[in-house]
Amino acid sequence: MSRPRLLDLYSCAGGAGMGYHRAGFDVVGVDIAPQPRYPFEFHQADALEFLAEHGHEFDAIHASCPCQAFTNAWKLHRNDHPDLIAPTRELLQATGLPWVIENVEGAPLHNPVMLCGAMFPGMRVYRHRLFETNFPVAVPAHPEHVARLTKMGRPPRPGEFMHVVGNFSGVQAARDAMGIDWMTRDELREAIPPAYSQHIGAALLDVLAPPEEAAA
Repeated sequence: MSRPRLLDLYSCAGGAGMGYHRAGFDVVGVDIAPQPRYPFEFHQADALEFLAEHGHEFDAIHASCPCQAFTNAWKLHRNDHPDLIAPTRELLQATGLPWVIENVEGAPLHNPVMLCGAMFPGMRVYRHRLFETNFPVAVPAHPEHVARLTKMGRPPRPGEFMHVVGNFSGVQAARDAMGIDWMTRDELREAIPPAYSQHIGAALLDVLAPPEEAAA
C-alpha cells in the first residue's frame, strides 16, 4: 500500500518532517536555505513559489512558517522579520487539501491547538507550539510543568527539562530531550520535536483514509 505524500514547507532540518514520516507519510521538504541533513527528498526553493506551483501534487501540506516575527527576542529587539503566515494560509486554502500551519505561541494562528513536550512520554522539553489545521486534532492532556528548566549556558541536571534556545549547553542532551539525533546546535534551536508532528500526522491519516477504511 502506497504512503500518502506530504509537502513539508519551511522545512529547516526536518524535525516536523521526521514526525510525519514516522506517522506514515512520504515527505518532501522545501526551504529557502540549503539543508544538507534533511533526512528525506529536499528542494531548495522559495516555499510560497513551490507551494503555488506544486502543492496540488501532494496529499497534505505542513508549513512551519518562520517564527522570528513572533518570538520574545523579536519583541525585545524589533528585528525586521516578515510575517509569512497569512500568504501561506491563503495558498494552502486554495489547494483544497488538508493542511497544517505550525508556529510559536503569540503567532496569529486561527483556533490552533497547542502541543507541549510534557504531553509525550520520554521527552524532556516543554517547547509549546501551536498548530492551525483545517481538520480536527485531539490534544493529549497537558500535565503540570513540574520539572525545572535548565538555566541558559549550563548543562542539564538530572530531572531537568531543557530550554533549547539561544546559547544552550549540551547538544547531545538536547537531541535526547527532543527525540532528534541528526541535527546541529543551530538546527535544534529551530526544530520542533518529531513527536508533535507524528501526533498531528496520525489525525491527518484518519482524514485521508477512504470512508470504508475510516469506518472499520
